[in-house]
Amino acid sequence: MMMIIVGCGQVGESENSFSKESTFVGSVSCKSCHESAYQDWQKSDHFLAMQPANDSTVLGDFNNTSFTADGVTNSFFKKDGKFFINTQGDDGRNHDYEVLYVFGYFPLQQYLIAFSGGRLQSTRVSWDSRDKKWFHQYAGRVVHHADWLHWTGNSQNWNTMCASCHSTDLQKNYDEQTDAYNTTWKEINVSCESCHGPGSSHIEYINSKQYAKGKRIENAGLYYGRDTISQLQLNTCAACHARKSDVAPDLMRSGEIMDDLIPQVLSNELYFADGQIMEEDYEYGSFTQSKMFHQNVRCSSCHNPHTGKLRLSGNNLCLSCHKPEYNKVTHHFHTPETEAAQCINCHMVARTYMGVDHRRDHSFRIPRPDQSVQYGTPNACTGCHTDQLDKWAAESVKKWYGPQRKYHFSDDLIPGSLLNEQSEMHLVKLLRDTTQPEIARATAAYYLGNIQTHTTVKALLEMLQDQKALVRYHVLRSLENFPPEHWRMKVSLLLTDKVRAVRIAAADLYHRLPADAIPADSKEAYAKADAENLGFLHYQTDFAVGNVMMADYQMQGNVYPEAIRYYQRALKMDSLMNYARMNLAATYNAVGKNKEALEMLQQAASIDAFNDHVFYSLGLLQYEMGLLPAAMENFQKAVNLGSVNPGVYYNYGLALQSQGQWKQAEEILLRGIALHPQAANINYGLVYLYMQQQLPQKAMKYAQVLKGIDPGNPEYQELFRNLGI
Repeated sequence: MMMIIVGCGQVGESENSFSKESTFVGSVSCKSCHESAYQDWQKSDHFLAMQPANDSTVLGDFNNTSFTADGVTNSFFKKDGKFFINTQGDDGRNHDYEVLYVFGYFPLQQYLIAFSGGRLQSTRVSWDSRDKKWFHQYAGRVVHHADWLHWTGNSQNWNTMCASCHSTDLQKNYDEQTDAYNTTWKEINVSCESCHGPGSSHIEYINSKQYAKGKRIENAGLYYGRDTISQLQLNTCAACHARKSDVAPDLMRSGEIMDDLIPQVLSNELYFADGQIMEEDYEYGSFTQSKMFHQNVRCSSCHNPHTGKLRLSGNNLCLSCHKPEYNKVTHHFHTPETEAAQCINCHMVARTYMGVDHRRDHSFRIPRPDQSVQYGTPNACTGCHTDQLDKWAAESVKKWYGPQRKYHFSDDLIPGSLLNEQSEMHLVKLLRDTTQPEIARATAAYYLGNIQTHTTVKALLEMLQDQKALVRYHVLRSLENFPPEHWRMKVSLLLTDKVRAVRIAAADLYHRLPADAIPADSKEAYAKADAENLGFLHYQTDFAVGNVMMADYQMQGNVYPEAIRYYQRALKMDSLMNYARMNLAATYNAVGKNKEALEMLQQAASIDAFNDHVFYSLGLLQYEMGLLPAAMENFQKAVNLGSVNPGVYYNYGLALQSQGQWKQAEEILLRGIALHPQAANINYGLVYLYMQQQLPQKAMKYAQVLKGIDPGNPEYQELFRNLGI
């Protein structure tokens, strides 16, 4: 349901209300009143986001040309006025494919091909609009025709990956049962109503008596218009300029972004450890961590919202807000009016995506080569001065700006991301610091899920009522890794949280519990939130990861046949997804199909021979099956691969102990305790090992740790009594 916004407030039951829910009317309806904005929009990349393929829209050379890259020859030609590409299909052989649509305009243009089931697929050979040539986006990488990265695979599927940000009111309309799409749009490109919302109520107001009488309501009937609050503007842009997951097909447009989408946090899978962009992260995650955003700077402060172009060129744009001193040699220490003296080259480092698309980091950060020296993160200085070392850059910064660097959240986020014995202190500090950006604090909550200690769970529970929805969401996700007795009675309020994504996360947390473990007064709230969670999960099932999420949900509910079906669907979409393969093995194990489970894990090991978790899982399964030599070998492989999983050291230690290999067991458990001094299982393993050898003095040290972190655990009571503590 689309909510109608007047200025910054929702339309209510008053003279400002309109007769019906607003509907889409088309961008041409805006032209008569907004001629200038309409003309600007027609010059924009938004206007050119997607178009039918014809002589005026196709930029690529289809005049019987060819391009060979990474073992595949692609031929481009026209026939009967239509455009064709002869290239490798999903069967490994070349075929002629008709181009139905062009996708994008500059700096590259891609081409969409129709397949069965309503699918459109985006070719990986694209046209470089800047240098006017064909190129391969994965240059130097041979992509097998069965790989999900192949242009015919799930990762290049327009319906799932691209469509919602290139067309107006895109409805994916995926049918999970038939594995087919009936995708529709109101306008093929990004039109006025993509940002401002459907326009019928606005037009109704313009034609109303109150408007004729001179009663003006700014932006009446629109979701977003001029002079709105910066957060609302950012929410509008974030729908396409954020790396995120969509919550549901129905947009609430409530003013809270997480009613409609879940932005990715600054994890080191997607970002560098300090929060700089690494993968294709778009702009939202960067901008929301910046000082600019927190000083009410908004997208339209720098960009004309209709053309998408910068309002001013070069440093003039920055100087429209910043003092002139920032454009002097005494600040930047480079030759004036050169590329080196451009603000953006120090504060908005660029990375290249999709082969030719240069995008700038919108965190507007101050370069920190000192962090590069200590942690290996990149910095703008040696990014340009490639012949110099980070230490040189750090010393230069000290000489120019003094020995001390002003605190930045990355001073805690980087060491926190390392997940070592010092990480908890940094992450808890950042999580609790409400002066820091929401996305940075949410990232701290995300990492804390990997540190299962009393201090961590206490800090997470403190933040269940945090004002920021992204923080609450990731607190809930991290609590999944802690025993239910810590959170079971404290999470129930979030089942009725005002934000949809938070309710979903709370329901997902309770879903892993038996029905009788959910607080009695929360069962109705849980049922409603769980329905939202199921809707969210079903909406993702046209994507490999979405099927894994649904499979995990079914597995947690002990609905094993459905879990197996969804894991298998995920592997059909992405045959290299080892996470699905490992969870499928766990499901097979749960239903007593250990032969199938072993086969899955062996496949996973052949795909990724450097994944310690695969070999740990193999070791556990083989130990359960009585295949002790193989189990020991795989536990050792996990250790050799540098596993930081405390379970590896605990289970390997117990296995060695069961074979009477006391010294080797001690060595492994001590290696584990060095990595995780507070890990209850490893401390327990050492106490048990030493007590069996009648070495109570050695056992005492680790028993004291257990007493401190989990004094009420019934499994430890006999040990405590025997040691007199």
